[in-house]
Amino acid sequence: MRPWQIVAGAILFGVGLGAGLAISGREGPQAGRALAAPAPGTAGPSTPAGPLPGELTEQEQRDIEVFRRAAPSVVSIRSVALRYSLFTLDVTAIPRGQGTGFIWDRQGHIVTNYHVIEGGDAFLVTLADRSEWEARVVGRAPHKDLAVLRIDAPLETLQPLPIGRSSGLAVGQRVLAVGNPFGLDHTLTVGVLSAVGRELDSPAGRVIRDVLQTDAAINPGNSGGPLLDSRGRLIGVNTAIVSHTGTSAGIGFAIPVDTVVRLVPQLIEHGKPIQPGIGITPVPPAWLPPGFEGVAVLSVEAGSPAERAGLRGLRFERSRRRNLLGDVIRAVDGTPVRDVSELLDIFEERGVGASVTLTVERDGELRDVRVRLEALE
Repeated sequence: MRPWQIVAGAILFGVGLGAGLAISGREGPQAGRALAAPAPGTAGPSTPAGPLPGELTEQEQRDIEVFRRAAPSVVSIRSVALRYSLFTLDVTAIPRGQGTGFIWDRQGHIVTNYHVIEGGDAFLVTLADRSEWEARVVGRAPHKDLAVLRIDAPLETLQPLPIGRSSGLAVGQRVLAVGNPFGLDHTLTVGVLSAVGRELDSPAGRVIRDVLQTDAAINPGNSGGPLLDSRGRLIGVNTAIVSHTGTSAGIGFAIPVDTVVRLVPQLIEHGKPIQPGIGITPVPPAWLPPGFEGVAVLSVEAGSPAERAGLRGLRFERSRRRNLLGDVIRAVDGTPVRDVSELLDIFEERGVGASVTLTVERDGELRDVRVRLEALE
């Protein structure tokens, strides 16, 4: 053969070999699956179907059981704002918020955070079975970041959570946060109780006290979900995180269940919290010197418990043309109060109809005054 014929033959051989390899490559996965198929009567590779008995620790088994029991009680909440066109009279639904809630009772009441429904006009609740229900707002408590909705769902779909206590909780005990973010599916995060007695600003600007702190992740969409103890009992309502990125950084907060248990029945019955009080108007903080502690009385309502107890408000001294401080409430039942928020918190804990002893300062002298708390309008 001539040299050019030898070279041409080599080129053709190489092209044919490359084409064969390309064809084999396209068919390779199919052939690979055929080769991997087990012969009749032999056992092939098994697909994992969950952990085998004995593979889970006792703690893991308890966490799984708590989650399985709690999940049917945890719901997803969507809120929308309705905007009306003056020209076409059309209504446009604008998404406002997304969060979690949980079933409170068999009457269809759902507890969540106030900030989850804030600014919304219509609300949709998704249950664990993926059914969706229109909800109406029953009550709001912005100063505690709590709200109650209600849905008309069948009784068999409503599974309330067991209620625990937040008083007596110990730092370091195990807690579980369950959420239903965006209605996709339930989530579980586990951690410990990092601190108790924290303070948190509410959407209304008033301080929420006795807040629980946890390192269990509370991610966006989980607000309003339950914080559970290791037995699956409700001990708090997850409400906020401290984060510069918007994701959990190991510092989450929950409203204590003792506050929830006190307020939710009021929201269901009255639509708002019932504030116990004595009928005084406090002096605005801007009028007081820096670092002032206590509740200075500006005025006293006629016929109020404060008037019957002889409390006195701010007075104007004509001769010197100046205001004179009246009574200052320094303590309630021996517990010092620094500001109006602390005074109202103690009144809320005692409740309407309770009698309390106020330690009142007037002209530099302290005295005790007994008053009965009444519901304020």
